[in-house]
Amino acid sequence: QVQLVESGGRSVQAGGSLTLSCTLSGGSLSSYAMGWFRQAPGKEREFVAANSWSGTMTKYADSVKGRFTISRDNDKNTAYLRMNSLKPEDTAVYSCSYGLHPYELGVANFASWGQGTQVTVSS
Repeated sequence: QVQLVESGGRSVQAGGSLTLSCTLSGGSLSSYAMGWFRQAPGKEREFVAANSWSGTMTKYADSVKGRFTISRDNDKNTAYLRMNSLKPEDTAVYSCSYGLHPYELGVANFASWGQGTQVTVSS
């Protein structure tokens, strides 16, 4: 059974940077597309970024484009989300998800998430 564990979340000041990690166990990362999602208090979970099994195809939400970068190391079974120029509105619990179709980056491909890691951005 595939399991996901996120790490790297913490409190930072606006303008700062963070890198989140997502380690997959019970399978091979190279078999899946990977996505990052976030959920702020009182709001629905929203898509942040995704990449294909090789990392060559990527997709970003408009709100993070140019600031966040999704990547992966298939040998380490780990996906990453590099977040630069953080804003208070980026505050949320960030979760990763795997997509069964390795080339599909649409949100419908992602249906199972890890527990998440908290990112808090203060102004």
